[in-house]
Amino acid sequence: MSDVRFAGIGMTSARTRERLVQRLQEQGIADERVLDRIRNVPRHLFMDEALASRAYEDTALPIGYGQTISQPYVVARMSEALLAAGPAAKVLEIGTGCGYQTAVLSPLVQEIYTIERIGSFVARARRALRELKIRNVHFRHDDGNVGWPGRAPFDGILLTAAPHKVPQALFDQLAVGGRLIAPVGPDGRQELLRYTKSETRVQRESLGLVSFVPLLSGLQR
Repeated sequence: MSDVRFAGIGMTSARTRERLVQRLQEQGIADERVLDRIRNVPRHLFMDEALASRAYEDTALPIGYGQTISQPYVVARMSEALLAAGPAAKVLEIGTGCGYQTAVLSPLVQEIYTIERIGSFVARARRALRELKIRNVHFRHDDGNVGWPGRAPFDGILLTAAPHKVPQALFDQLAVGGRLIAPVGPDGRQELLRYTKSETRVQRESLGLVSFVPLLSGLQR
């Protein structure tokens, strides 16, 4: 990676990133590991140069194909929720997108298996994570609704797009004691839910209201 891309310009300064971290702390994000990743992951590398000046705003931004790079607060909230109950060695991510959520979470778990239905996003995310020397991520171009049964069970499952209802296949691939974090509900307004699986049941907990793009089926190049 070129030093110019890494360093960026004033928009990527340490002070700018620190302001973002402070804002997340004010909104209740307390996990220092997550905050440190938000501080240090170069978010501008995951979006088009035309929008790079807005990379460290706490807002979702378009990345093409009707998809967005998630708001930093939401990325931090989901990461914190996944890790709150203890370590998660093997995590399944449904919806790689540009790879920003993947990059934030990657050093906080042992392995990430990430699925994306849009082929060009897989290639883009793979390049970005390679530039950042992140090597514990396994990519798959597939329909996230079916999960990755060949690599199950997972200690954590994270959905970065919203189903109306979490597919049963994903619960089946969640380990006992595992957590599944998902925005669930109709387009434009969902509830962020944390499901925890025990031997006999799946417990559901609400983490607040969010707005995500819908979880779609099928593959796209």
